[in-house]
Amino acid sequence: MNSLLSRYGELLSEVDAWFHDCTVRHPQQITCRAGCSSCCRGLFDITLLDALYLKSGFDRLDESLKIGVTRAADERLKALSRQFPLFAEPWILNRIPEPEWDAIMPEEDETPCPLLSEAGVCLIYEYRPMTCRLNGIPLIDVSGEELFDEWCSLNFVMGNPLEYEDLSFRFTELFAQELLLFHELIRILTGKSISEVDTIIPAAVVLELDRVLPVVEEMVGQSTDTTKFPLNPLRS
Repeated sequence: MNSLLSRYGELLSEVDAWFHDCTVRHPQQITCRAGCSSCCRGLFDITLLDALYLKSGFDRLDESLKIGVTRAADERLKALSRQFPLFAEPWILNRIPEPEWDAIMPEEDETPCPLLSEAGVCLIYEYRPMTCRLNGIPLIDVSGEELFDEWCSLNFVMGNPLEYEDLSFRFTELFAQELLLFHELIRILTGKSISEVDTIIPAAVVLELDRVLPVVEEMVGQSTDTTKFPLNPLRS
């Protein structure tokens, strides 16, 4: 498991390198910088792989920090469970009808991420999910395909980033590699395979694998589609 998470960290580092290169090439157009937390609001789905990687970073924090974050995550999850009774511990989104995901994760939600410090700094920045690393710039594959054509309103106020060829990256390959690592994770946990297990950041903070595993095993047993490809980290 540790080896797999390490390899996932290397894949995430490739995303960071791409994003950094984009900011270097377009410093006047991309305002994303350390300390900016404008997009660190609301909820969005992350994979179980992301959740485990995040939790490995969270567990490294000082106990004094962990207490406050855990309390905030618990409060958010309990509130969600009261509003959406089907969304209960261990808070796996795939257990509920997908149309209800939008209700749980509305775009207008401005609740700060529980992992933001009082200064607006991500406490587990090196372990943040894939989506957090991709947000802010449209995703244009090197093939020219636009995989995600939205961007932060603070960026590219003087131009259309979809016209910038130097923003492209091998995203299709990246997501394929992510999916392979995800399948490997599920095989490690269950001996079988499944295409998706999704949760949210507050649930990742309090994640206990022994509580999640029975749900994953049940999903694997019920699954008839293990070939979905590629994984889209920006479904929300």
